[in-house]
Amino acid sequence: MSPLQRRSALAGLAFLPLAAQAQDFPDRPLRFVVGFPPGGPNDLLTRLIAPGIGERLGRNVVVENRAGANGEIAAASVAKAPTDGSVFMLASNGSTTIAAALNKSLAYDVRTDFAAVAPVGINPMLLVVRPDLAARNVAELLALAHDKPGKLNGASAGAGGATHLALELFKSLGKADIVHVPYKGGGPAMADLMASMVDIYFGGLSTALPHVRSGKLRALGQTGEKRSAAAPDIPTIAESGLPGYEAAISYGVFLPAGAPQALVDKLHDAVDATVRSPEVAKKFTDLGADPQFGTPKEFAAYVADDMTKWSRVAKDAGLKVD
Repeated sequence: MSPLQRRSALAGLAFLPLAAQAQDFPDRPLRFVVGFPPGGPNDLLTRLIAPGIGERLGRNVVVENRAGANGEIAAASVAKAPTDGSVFMLASNGSTTIAAALNKSLAYDVRTDFAAVAPVGINPMLLVVRPDLAARNVAELLALAHDKPGKLNGASAGAGGATHLALELFKSLGKADIVHVPYKGGGPAMADLMASMVDIYFGGLSTALPHVRSGKLRALGQTGEKRSAAAPDIPTIAESGLPGYEAAISYGVFLPAGAPQALVDKLHDAVDATVRSPEVAKKFTDLGADPQFGTPKEFAAYVADDMTKWSRVAKDAGLKVD
């Protein structure tokens, strides 16, 4: 090999790693942003999968809590973050598609400011009723609501949140006149339900299920598309009398829009492999969440469909956030 050929070959070898590095994650700690304080479901899921993602990417992944405004502060910060893969987030549909359905003045556009990477999990809610209510299933509850329009009331953990929209979707599909009673959090709503101060509530599966098992509440159905592994004995609302009903809190990982597709794919593979690991899947179930899987394209389609659904529900119910 001539000196010129040798230099050309060495130059080619030197070029290949640089090209690869241009499509790799920065060689420094990566920020995994979550929009809620430590201890809640968003934070727990983020911390559960962060080590596996870091191991598979060969990077240190640091969880960063940027709490406030139902996750919207964190989402706004990630929307403006560098597109080099140094920042990504775990977000629920509460701060993405539901927020967009209710608030036309968000500081970010869910459709254009994020790259959908991977679904992570879905947390169905339970439709629970006070123990003395004369309804043993969804069909009987709808019949009761039709017989006494405006007499039943449904609690929520707050106006515009997931528990409220689950109620509004139920009212819309079931053509039921049920009065919405917003509370400042799920705890007070659940307490008043057990005290028979309100009639129904859509509570998080992990928090409502213990009260159902103890007999303090009655579960009529779970809100997911299929039965959760955490409560396989409780039918879905669609099975129990309201076909087509589905309302769950979904979680997924997002990069800022503009991130190279190679980074989207690498992060997706790391998230997907982590969630599929038996140890992590078991912990998901313990938290009342079912692991979810899909390609970036499939997850983006899910996000678009979810936004369409909740926008329709918000419009029909006249809901908005000023």
